[in-house]
Amino acid sequence: MLRSLKYWVLDVDGTLTDGGVYYSDTGIEMKKFNIKDGAGILLAQKAGMKIIVITGRESQSTKRRMEELSVDFLFQNVKDKARFLEKFSAEHNIDVEEIGYIGDDLNDLESMKLVGFSACPADACREVKKVANYISPVRGGCGAVREIIEYKLKENLRTGI
Repeated sequence: MLRSLKYWVLDVDGTLTDGGVYYSDTGIEMKKFNIKDGAGILLAQKAGMKIIVITGRESQSTKRRMEELSVDFLFQNVKDKARFLEKFSAEHNIDVEEIGYIGDDLNDLESMKLVGFSACPADACREVKKVANYISPVRGGCGAVREIIEYKLKENLRTGI
């Protein structure tokens, strides 16, 4: 039975960003986040969904941006996202069918297989595209997260879920 999504799990590099990492001459790491994706996160929150960000890297830029967006959970430096998501879901009594996952690369693959709905940006790797329920026409870091969230919200309206 299809269920309404209550949670979005988002990857960062290649999903919320274009996958590039920038370093200043002083060694400060910088990332570019798309304002459209931030607006999509706010739309999901307004619809009552909780946002969980899980990334394999650790970055102050990511922490700052997620704080600005008031995401519900941020987990950085997670090496096995699927195992982490299984444990987190069990600890918080979350039915994985109520989770939407947006990722782009191999470290997202097993997590995408666990959840009720999975999606990826247009430039995700081939293996991720094969398991995704929806492939955005938008590239990672260019508004794909917003496009996917809007797609799912509109689908829910159409189906009454």
